[in-house]
Amino acid sequence: MRASSRRLQYFFVFCYACALLFLAGCAGSKRADIARTLRSEASAPEGSPQMIAAYQPWFGRSGHMNVGYNSQDTNVLTQQVEHAKDLNIKAFIVNWYGPSHDFEDRSYGLLQRVSSEHDFKTAIMYDESVDDPGRATEQAISDLQYAYDRYIGPHSSVPRNAYLTYDGRPMIFIFPKSGDTDWKRVKQAVGGWEQPPVLLYEDEDAKDWGAFDGYYAWVSPGKKGWAKDGSNWGRKYLENFYSRMSGQPDKVAVGAAWPGFDDSKAEWGSGRKMDARCGKTLEDSLNLHRRYFPANRPLPFLMIVTWNDYEEGTAIERGIANCGGTKTESALRMGE
Repeated sequence: MRASSRRLQYFFVFCYACALLFLAGCAGSKRADIARTLRSEASAPEGSPQMIAAYQPWFGRSGHMNVGYNSQDTNVLTQQVEHAKDLNIKAFIVNWYGPSHDFEDRSYGLLQRVSSEHDFKTAIMYDESVDDPGRATEQAISDLQYAYDRYIGPHSSVPRNAYLTYDGRPMIFIFPKSGDTDWKRVKQAVGGWEQPPVLLYEDEDAKDWGAFDGYYAWVSPGKKGWAKDGSNWGRKYLENFYSRMSGQPDKVAVGAAWPGFDDSKAEWGSGRKMDARCGKTLEDSLNLHRRYFPANRPLPFLMIVTWNDYEEGTAIERGIANCGGTKTESALRMGE
């Protein structure tokens, strides 16, 4: 009886082990399926844009939430770069305010240096100065010259091979704030660089059309505005952006995709929300450009908004919320 009992116990242990192995195999298969989803939807060999992602460099500094890491930890930066590469993201577009914001400037420099060691790219998204409206233009010229001398130009102190370019020209994204900058003057000033930069502005601004080489989309509900229930995830806005830009072949178009939006954790939050729709918002915004940019004239870049803005609920770095409120992998192959 004892031998029979032991054999029965061994049998149950064996069955339990098999069940665990089966479940582990299923989980691995799910992760593989999600990875294939990203590669098929956003990184097809032909007719697809280059994937980039907006990046926030200020974590670890006072005034921002604690996300569990410091943006100046090179081990963290290395992990982020390798993770992004695994998702077929080619570059981080980094919020940058010039040398007056020392923490963010040092974070950016470290990220570009790490990127140069890992076959990855970075570019600055220059936040327009709001400190002195009367000097906004001079401030922009001074800040961008600093970026050229330190990060972009031939004598840069940080390896410039990691800086993102388009047709050999460095890309500089402009994030508008005050509206006081004369960007035509700025364009003229930076036109003397070894390779004049490609200046990209958020969406369209006909007033300064001649100042910019292109436009990028950004998370927005469009003219309808924010819906209280978060149901307006920005489809109409993206359709309007792609429709306009597809008719302007002389301008560089940078599309956008986002997982949702929720600024409830931000000190500046005002109750704005876009429903993630169980990952559907990210999936739909990843693919919408294909209706306007065919394979023979593809969208040059598609920017994920964002990699790590946890304060406005757009981060994809650690996954996105599913309908059960837990973190999961969806559309993109997310981190744990």
